[in-house]
Amino acid sequence: MENWTLKRRKGEMKYKRQERRNIMGTVYFTRHGQTVWNVENKICGATDSPLTDLGHEQAIELGKKILAEGIQIDEILYSPLIRAKATALHVSEITGIPAREEIRLKEQNFGKYESTPRDGEEFAKAKCNFICSFEGGETMLHLAQRIYNLLDDIKAQPDKTYLLVAHNGIARMVKSYFEDMGNEEFSAFKIKNCEILKFEL
Repeated sequence: MENWTLKRRKGEMKYKRQERRNIMGTVYFTRHGQTVWNVENKICGATDSPLTDLGHEQAIELGKKILAEGIQIDEILYSPLIRAKATALHVSEITGIPAREEIRLKEQNFGKYESTPRDGEEFAKAKCNFICSFEGGETMLHLAQRIYNLLDDIKAQPDKTYLLVAHNGIARMVKSYFEDMGNEEFSAFKIKNCEILKFEL
């Protein structure tokens, strides 16, 4: 009887370890609230642009939405740029979810195009070239390296759910980690301010 119990316990332990390895984690992503340069139709990139009054309201509403829908999040990771940080801290204050800065979530540096019109034709073409540094900025491949490394780190923690608060350029890179995308589809992908996306790891 004792041997049977011992084997049974070993079997249970083995089953639990296997079950833990098969846990499918979840990661949420949101873009910061509206900024001054969003209103002015300018490319922000790695340049700081503060939230507008509406942007602050959007962030607060996002926090309320997470509470109302019972979305389970263990920690918020946010870009160091002030628009993302302010958004994340609003959500954290309302929900009680701890938040910390994650440098790898900083928006892509668009070099000479920062502060220029978001819908400029030259910029749209440049985004389709994944090895273009925008003359002093960051290539899509370099961006992919840091975002994919971050997501690999998150994927290694399937029992912890994160909300990433970042930017439109980061949103398309996160989406490409989980889904195949063509070059034009990738460069044209957009997410609304404080829209929330869900991905299964």
